[in-house]
Amino acid sequence: MIKLIVADMDGTLLNDKHELHPDFWEIEEALHKNDILFAVASGRQYYNLESNFKRIKDRMIFFAENGTHVVHQDKELYVNELDAEAAKKFIEIGRTLNGVQVVLCGKTSAYVENKDEKFISEIKKYYERLEFVEDLTTVEDTILKVTICEWKGVEENSYKSFKEFEQDYKVAVAARIFLDITSKTANKGNAIKKVQEKLKISPEETLVFGDYLNDLEMMQNASYSYAMKNAHPEILKAGKHSTKFDNNENGVLKTILELELIDFPVVK
Repeated sequence: MIKLIVADMDGTLLNDKHELHPDFWEIEEALHKNDILFAVASGRQYYNLESNFKRIKDRMIFFAENGTHVVHQDKELYVNELDAEAAKKFIEIGRTLNGVQVVLCGKTSAYVENKDEKFISEIKKYYERLEFVEDLTTVEDTILKVTICEWKGVEENSYKSFKEFEQDYKVAVAARIFLDITSKTANKGNAIKKVQEKLKISPEETLVFGDYLNDLEMMQNASYSYAMKNAHPEILKAGKHSTKFDNNENGVLKTILELELIDFPVVK
């Protein structure tokens, strides 16, 4: 019996316009009545996730910043911070790369030192709290991750400049234009495992949905792991199952109904 559902946000639960399907709220309510806990696991900031799910935030779990910051009912369940000196090193490398913008992700806020209009517009989709500073290396906060933004695509370009650090840090391609660098043990899978242990929920009672490389470890901590139809090829390989529909076709919600976890009319 499923007790926990965890869905990635962008490219998974949300469509390409970053919208939730309107039926989500009723489906989540039906899951709640069946004692099934719904959670989201995202590279997004906790405050952004909380804002998106304000009406039901008191019964959700938020695996924010790729699992480095986990919150349930306004209580921190887990924090996995990035060493401040390492963060400074990654910031300095990012500054040397053409066409690259850097976001320093802290527990209190996210920080940028570039006011480029296109960059800020994109970043604000994922960070509710965002501050401009003159120098990212002087920020005093609990650091969760360093995010690299590159319009040309990080996997083919800036990732190569950080690949050498993979032995000591987690370097994850989070989306086509985003690369996330965290502590070595920080990932959605480890965070889910911590919560499973705390809530006494087994992998056999866990259902997850993901689409990109920062979802890889999450796929390994659930017996019911679904790669989205639109997922990165490596996630399609890692998932035990794949959805029949992509994120623009409400693949997450339709799969939940196909599994007959609740009684609900067919989702369009």
